[in-house]
Amino acid sequence: MNISAAARQSGLSTKTIRYYEDIELIDPASRGDNGYRQYDKRAVAELQFLARSREVGFNLEESRQLLALLRDSSRHSVHARNLVVEKTEQLQQRIDQLEAMQQVLKLMALRCNGDEGPDCAILDELAGLEVASCE
Repeated sequence: MNISAAARQSGLSTKTIRYYEDIELIDPASRGDNGYRQYDKRAVAELQFLARSREVGFNLEESRQLLALLRDSSRHSVHARNLVVEKTEQLQQRIDQLEAMQQVLKLMALRCNGDEGPDCAILDELAGLEVASCE
């Protein structure tokens, strides 16, 4: 099938598929007599795999590692599990950071009445100044 059909079936854009080929994440597509890329079922399955791995948060290098495991018939599932556990821990750290940021922003909003006056605790706090109320 051509790249457009592979894109539709995998959920990736044609640009992304070309990029994955350029960075050697996937094997180069075979070329038809007309010079167009041709993808077989295995290639499309790998593209679907990559789309899914990116969808759940794996970066390109992690996706490369997972794809290598998929291709390796003598793989050990512990390697894939370790990658998932590590990603889960990274995501939890990011969630914790985002929640802490959210709390700071909520506190800033509480300190400001949002009136017509020029003084504002939010701007003062962001500027590192002594916090005044926005009254």
